[in-house]
Amino acid sequence: MSREAIFKASVHFFLEPIRHLLDDESISEIMVNRFDDVYVERDGRLEHTDLRFANDDALLSAIHNIAQWVGREIGEEHPVLDARLPDGSRVHAVIPPSARTGIYLTIRKFTRQALTLDDLIRFGSLSEAVKEFLEICVRLRKSILISGGTGTGKTVLLGAISRAIPEQERIVVIEDTSELRLIQRHALYLEAQHADRAGRGALSTRELFVNSLRMRPDRIIVGEVRGGEALDLIQSMISGHAGSLSTIHADTPLDALIRLETLSLMSDVQIPV
Repeated sequence: MSREAIFKASVHFFLEPIRHLLDDESISEIMVNRFDDVYVERDGRLEHTDLRFANDDALLSAIHNIAQWVGREIGEEHPVLDARLPDGSRVHAVIPPSARTGIYLTIRKFTRQALTLDDLIRFGSLSEAVKEFLEICVRLRKSILISGGTGTGKTVLLGAISRAIPEQERIVVIEDTSELRLIQRHALYLEAQHADRAGRGALSTRELFVNSLRMRPDRIIVGEVRGGEALDLIQSMISGHAGSLSTIHADTPLDALIRLETLSLMSDVQIPV
């Protein structure tokens, strides 16, 4: 049995109370606020469930099991865990003393079947005219920054419009946690790495971005701009890598530009004013 298969079996054992939620394709996110307080996001709406773990220790054991398999540490000195399950789902956990009212576990499920712009039209999210406009923008190598709040579908839209990138182009995808899967064959995927228990091996999104420029990309896709890599993204867009795509947390297009400017100031580069 492979290590991944053992990890998967271990996850299923410790997450048994919510295991069937992991297999439910209508659920996109699982949120455990306490051992006896579980919510899910289904079709964009939050729902409370009657599911529960046996006690705090059972929930904590599940989190420790995940941390052990991914080589991370979670405890009083390191009360936060970011990890990924064997199926690609993202895991975020916070335990006391940082978690004040319980043990928090959030699982954002990995969707293997990426949505298309036609799917979004069918859902009523956009019109045929908007689809055509977006596809033209991508083919004309217009740089696109998708803004929105948490859970608004930024990554879904990013994946959908990326389908319009010509097959012959070389694409580098950079993400903090891997989610995107493109249909193009010539696509490379880079993922940021957190430090191990000894504090080694950390690799930031910005470091990956700088390295990606040496990989002869025709397009660079950044899953989400969160820090100093914003300045590198802007510079690349205006100096030979037009047509780059990314997302950012902001409620309006104007807020997105303001946030992009703010994040650029986090780059530790002296910017003339």
